Amino acid sequence: MALHFHHKKHTLHFKFEAGTSRGSLTSRDSYFIFLTDRQNDIQGIGEASPLKMLSVDDRDDLEELITEFGPLFSEIPDGTRPEDIYKLVADIIPADLPSLRFAFETALLDLIHGGKRIIFKNDFSISGASIPINGLIWMGSEPFMHDQVTEKLATGYDCIKMKIGAIDFDKELAILSAIRSSYSSGQVTLRVDANGAFKAVEARKKLAELAALQIHSIEQPLAAGQWEAMAELCALKILPVALDEELIGVNGCQDKLKLLKAIRPQYIILKPTLLGGFHSTKEWIEVAESLKIGWWITSALESNIGLNAISQFTGQFKVSLAQGLGTGQLYHNNVASPLVVKQGKIFYSPEKNWDLSLIR
Repeated sequence: MALHFHHKKHTLHFKFEAGTSRGSLTSRDSYFIFLTDRQNDIQGIGEASPLKMLSVDDRDDLEELITEFGPLFSEIPDGTRPEDIYKLVADIIPADLPSLRFAFETALLDLIHGGKRIIFKNDFSISGASIPINGLIWMGSEPFMHDQVTEKLATGYDCIKMKIGAIDFDKELAILSAIRSSYSSGQVTLRVDANGAFKAVEARKKLAELAALQIHSIEQPLAAGQWEAMAELCALKILPVALDEELIGVNGCQDKLKLLKAIRPQYIILKPTLLGGFHSTKEWIEVAESLKIGWWITSALESNIGLNAISQFTGQFKVSLAQGLGTGQLYHNNVASPLVVKQGKIFYSPEKNWDLSLIR
């Protein structure tokens, strides 16, 4: 099958200032990968969207690399299977370009499934099955965070994830306490994400204060790279710890096993864009499950092209925990898609169509 490659850059604009402990986001660049079988009029689309100051392939020459690697996918054999695609992509694109691996895996999987944005065929993508998701509360002023909480609870979310570490910790505790005073842990699950904002010397005390509010888990309480200090926090079991940034840049099953054995977290958070695509993410799941470590999958603020692929990948697994797939409504100029969020769940609606005019 002969393929034609091209790409397009598209800047996504947030509907609000999205605050994290690393700063606020107002826009982000995405690069869309198009692989077209002109003979059969089939096109696969993928998305490379590295996160600033976080992705290992957040680099100035990324677009040059896209134009360098894209033409190398000029042909794939007829009858190519998904497992063949993972090897093909890994053979061409280095592991230190995870968002490109994710983008080309997505485009090729889309292509072999008919170019209809069906990346994985499962109950989610074909039969309308839903996936539970958390409602994300961004950092900001205390009133802004309160308003987000009220809106998420009113629209049916029973799992709330709040980013912490930007405003005064006591104020963040007050917001969480207000939720817990109205909703028990059986009614609303509360997660927090520190994005590495805590110092090791203060982390134990802060985790104890959070645990008193029956918080489900805390993501990345310490900055990545402090294995010994993170392992100590996990071993104390004051509050379940989920690794996120800690996983970035770790490649190969043996290195993944080494990290998880050293730290022994209660959970890991999986973002295919940051971890090198679907094959690499599946490796993380297999290693985690071998150690009885829980996991859930999260988008990395991609457009609906990337979010759709990640959601369909998540649909390959039987999940009970809420996943982090509710980011499709963040942007003014997102790609219109069949993804629908309702009552704290995401599903793929066959009644809605894709509109790719913004990126073509």
